[in-house]
Amino acid sequence: MKRFLVLCACAMLGGFVAVRVAQAARDPAGPYRKLDVFSHVLSLIENNYVEPVDEAKLVYGAIDGMIHTLDPHSSFMDPRSYAALKEETEGEYGGVGLELATRGDDVVVVAPIDDTPASRAGFQPGDRLIEIDGRAVHGWRETEAVRALVGPPGTKVTVKAHRAAWGEPRTFTLVRDVVRLVSVEGKLFDRKLAYVKIKTFQDRTDGYLRKSLDSLRAEAGGPLGGLVLDLRHNPGGLLDQAVKVADRFLDGGVIVTTKGRSGKNVEVERAHAKSAEPRYPMIVLVDGGTASASEIVAGALQDSGRAVVIGTRTFGKGSVQTVIELEDGSGLKLTIARYYTPSGRSIQERGITPDVWVKASAADDDAPREQNLPGHFKGEEGSAIASASLQPPAPQPPAPDDPQDDPQLKVALDTLRTWAVFKRTLPQPAVRTAQP
Repeated sequence: MKRFLVLCACAMLGGFVAVRVAQAARDPAGPYRKLDVFSHVLSLIENNYVEPVDEAKLVYGAIDGMIHTLDPHSSFMDPRSYAALKEETEGEYGGVGLELATRGDDVVVVAPIDDTPASRAGFQPGDRLIEIDGRAVHGWRETEAVRALVGPPGTKVTVKAHRAAWGEPRTFTLVRDVVRLVSVEGKLFDRKLAYVKIKTFQDRTDGYLRKSLDSLRAEAGGPLGGLVLDLRHNPGGLLDQAVKVADRFLDGGVIVTTKGRSGKNVEVERAHAKSAEPRYPMIVLVDGGTASASEIVAGALQDSGRAVVIGTRTFGKGSVQTVIELEDGSGLKLTIARYYTPSGRSIQERGITPDVWVKASAADDDAPREQNLPGHFKGEEGSAIASASLQPPAPQPPAPDDPQDDPQLKVALDTLRTWAVFKRTLPQPAVRTAQP
């Protein structure tokens, strides 16, 4: 079973839940006595509603309503939606290529996937969806919107969206295509400087990264002079792949720590020296679309002092979800823990603050972040590290003269070219010391 941002549903967890349910069922005063009320209401609707009803639709709606009272990352998926999710994480599905999130009652774009109908149409992070095929999406969860957008390749879907810079909403007719999540792509610049973009963390992402780095080394004719790891617009994915990616650049220490309810069920993922890349200079690019698993990688490399983080503040999703497949083929994605970077900081709400602040465009300010989502977990207080992440950003370096350039990538490459000088200007903050 897949591990979505951190843990997979294991037999121990399942057994624990089963015992608790069985004990509560024997206790007439326990919380499950409310099931009598639910059964009564279901019976009343089935027997007395003015028109025939679909029992499965009623039950699924009730479960979805129950999950709706939790945080915005917990969700229930009917069999069709769950099957689509499995296809997506396995690397291929039919759709338009939009990563979505809810912000209040709105469905907004976290990031368009590169080389998909949505990216070719010009969708950007922060765009707000208004209608899908004429149906208003206000009040929908992102899973409902994804369900409406996914479909057989070659079929059309009409999407009305709004952007702050537009006077009026715009309508796009998109032709669904096979969305192949080629999660890693690389390029070699001058001085043997490598650029690798990880679009999402899915099955085999670490393997694709290894192949990309090996290919770039072969193209360079020897060791790399430095690396830009681009995690911008990366909405996350599978934790085990994020851990393997971070492990590839670290020769020891903690990568991430997860803690369940009341600080229990602590799990620590550590790096292994045998898998480490050579210790060349390294930059990690981040922005408001850098979320979840990608924040784990950025935080681990930043805290360890292995890489300099450049860009804007990240999304700020510091919670852990597990996906549990249910008996009828439906799925439950449930938040079960929080995660912490090697120094012990939680990035919940706050995100990862870059070492060098470089803004790409005004759209950075419009990108949805964890703190905008209703019902999100609050960040933890009382930590000097956490407080530091709320400090105002450092002054932005000047943007290049050519507006077509990528200012964040330009600063990253310039930093690598002058690394010997740049590294002497960096402070050595306490967060660089990993906790056991």
